[in-house]
Amino acid sequence: MILKQYYLSCLAHASYLLGDEASSTAIIVDPQRDIHQYLVDAEKFGLEICHVFLTHFHADFVAGHLELRDRCGATIRLGARAKAEYAFVSMEDGDTLEFPGLRVQVLETPGHTIESISILVFDLKKDSAKPHAVLTGDTLFIGDVGRPDLGASLGWTANDLGAHLYESLRDKLLKLPDETLVYPAHGAGSLCGRQLAAGTVSSLGDQRRFNYALQPMSKEAFIRIVTTDQPDAPPYFTYDAILNTREHAMLDKNLEEVLHPVELDEVIRLGDAGAQILDVRDAVEYAQGHLAGSINIGLDGQYATWAGTVLDRAKSIVIVAEPGHELEAALRLGRIGFDHMRGYLRGGMLALADRPDLVCPTERVSPQMVADELASAEPPLVLDIRNPSEWATKHIAGSINIPLSHLQARIAEVPRDRRIAVHCASGYRSSIAASILQRCGINNLADIAGGLTTWDASKLFLVSEA
Repeated sequence: MILKQYYLSCLAHASYLLGDEASSTAIIVDPQRDIHQYLVDAEKFGLEICHVFLTHFHADFVAGHLELRDRCGATIRLGARAKAEYAFVSMEDGDTLEFPGLRVQVLETPGHTIESISILVFDLKKDSAKPHAVLTGDTLFIGDVGRPDLGASLGWTANDLGAHLYESLRDKLLKLPDETLVYPAHGAGSLCGRQLAAGTVSSLGDQRRFNYALQPMSKEAFIRIVTTDQPDAPPYFTYDAILNTREHAMLDKNLEEVLHPVELDEVIRLGDAGAQILDVRDAVEYAQGHLAGSINIGLDGQYATWAGTVLDRAKSIVIVAEPGHELEAALRLGRIGFDHMRGYLRGGMLALADRPDLVCPTERVSPQMVADELASAEPPLVLDIRNPSEWATKHIAGSINIPLSHLQARIAEVPRDRRIAVHCASGYRSSIAASILQRCGINNLADIAGGLTTWDASKLFLVSEA
């Protein structure tokens, strides 16, 4: 038996290859949309990809089940409560696939979504009675459980799904042996849970001891805990969850169509017509000079998640990147189903060498410079775009808190007659915020380099709401 985990850090996403060497059969579970690595490993192991499982309809990325179906002829297998446009085999509780050295068995574990399943993995050469591992999808994470509130737009209340989750954990997963290895679909940083721990594999025994959601409690107490203080879900989550139920264009085909250079004059025309100009360089490069009106979301951070949060699905996208990074920028957008690209600026910022009139800088200042300004007769307004829980823990005295995910909707709350000093924790999110503010005509602003981390390291004054 082969069990290989693939971890995509930028989306905190884990997918899996299960292989039976005796029958040369491979099963892929929760694949990412770009499937090349599964094809390479299947060939290396001498396996044919015959089956692809989705543990549920993922909201934070577009899965590669259709790509594996079309490329390999793999049969798509979903939970019994799933509904989709494409053909699939419905897997009910207890259904199995068995091979000479491998058995997989489905557990219906609704809660994160109504169609969620977990997959028991038996290594038949070692023990045919006890599972070697369980692939838990978004039902059980390391240190957390799947949030039950994402199904509201699909007709399910958080309380209803929370009740299902309570039963799935206690009636299904917690009955497995302690030594069963737990392989979830996400790790720390995912917004599919609240406080996922570091690590991408654990044992059920360790989770039984240390996972807060698996401790003895009533169903009512559990529902209250898992429905409280969940982070904001990015707007694209519902779009991706629905897209995963539908037939849609293949990633490679779409990239061939959209990944082409666009001349500067055409980029300007597209921008004037409403296209979003997405600059994917890091914050320092962007601040030194960028195409006026562009939005900065750097490839060096949670690029896809923030793109799905701040970009408009109804408007096309043109990429500005360092030459050679255009494919990465487009591919990572494609992973969340943002296929509506119109190309990339030919030559990147070099295309603007003779057009300084189109180039706009962003002022970056040190924490000490802002502290000095705050002590002056005309202090700036400090705009903290971190999450409310981050702000409550510690913040600059007198700052206002508008989370980045709400900034565009609340832009009217940012005064235009006062200098703005914007910051986050490290400088990644604040560069996004500064680009949005500039795009909305708020130009008397500065981005605090290094964010609150550098402010704190400089031993400048902070306050807390605790």
